[in-house]
Amino acid sequence: MTFYAPYPHGRPRRLRRDAFTRNLVREHALSANDLIYPVFVLDGQKQRQAVASMPGVERVSLDLLLPVAEQCMKLGVPALALFPVIDAKLKTPDGREAWNPEGLVPRVVQALKKEFPELGVMTDVALDPFTSHGQDGLLDETGYILNDETVEVLVKQALTQAQAGVDIVAPSDMMDGRIGAIRGALESNSHIHTRIMAYSAKYASAFYGPFRDAVGSAANLGKSNKKVYQMDPGNTDEALREVAMDLAEGADMVMVKPGMPYLDIVRRVKDEFRVPTFAYQVSGEYAMLKAAAQNGWLDHDLVMMESLLAFKRAGADGVLTYFALDAARALKA
Repeated sequence: MTFYAPYPHGRPRRLRRDAFTRNLVREHALSANDLIYPVFVLDGQKQRQAVASMPGVERVSLDLLLPVAEQCMKLGVPALALFPVIDAKLKTPDGREAWNPEGLVPRVVQALKKEFPELGVMTDVALDPFTSHGQDGLLDETGYILNDETVEVLVKQALTQAQAGVDIVAPSDMMDGRIGAIRGALESNSHIHTRIMAYSAKYASAFYGPFRDAVGSAANLGKSNKKVYQMDPGNTDEALREVAMDLAEGADMVMVKPGMPYLDIVRRVKDEFRVPTFAYQVSGEYAMLKAAAQNGWLDHDLVMMESLLAFKRAGADGVLTYFALDAARALKA
């Protein structure tokens, strides 16, 4: 049984003949509302540092971040995600600066919510920007990342961010049980409106290199890796188990990271759970497209928009992308 008329009565090209028809029958579309803008913030005033491996991306101090937040508002980008660049003097084996209520992240959150209360602010819950060893958790004497002990300090970090007024905490550490522990602590401390976007399927990927340069954890990490807690790139069923556990523990939204190399995971998660599902177009993906465009090998705006549309087609409700402002401008053009 066929649902389509055979050629010549059926001519699929009829629906591609002109722009208005293509617009009418398009199955998926991208809007500024689908975008979250990741930003790198550092301490001080009038500080602006280019990230060499991510053309067009900068580390900025709070005073220079505020105009960026204003751009998000004007362009209709609903949220930004904060990633701190911490002074090396503040990095310790236990990453204690992560839950300092007077630290960089709480101060930036408070300032952003004061100036732009309608702009969504999301914070990373993980220790790697704060640890002297560059790992996302606490280490035992052999260098193995401890799970339960790490979860205890991640709860402190998340509570500190919630008390500063953040809208969404986003645990990216991949420790077992951390979503339930954070949700319980938020509820017990009356932060019932703080949302959790769980990095549920975060893979031990080679695409994170430029990000680690940006936050300054690459040098600390050295030749070590994160394979004992981030997921194996060869696994897909495991991603569904991770998502199921995070949802059962109280996650409001889930994320797949990286993005384009893992669109099959995005599709499986969306089909299986039908919950708000996000993907992170990570630094390596961004850097590749930027480099190819700078060399004249690809059309920058066309590949940017096509890559973002691919996330929507795969089932993502939203995308964290360094292209967010450029894409929002393109959508307004």
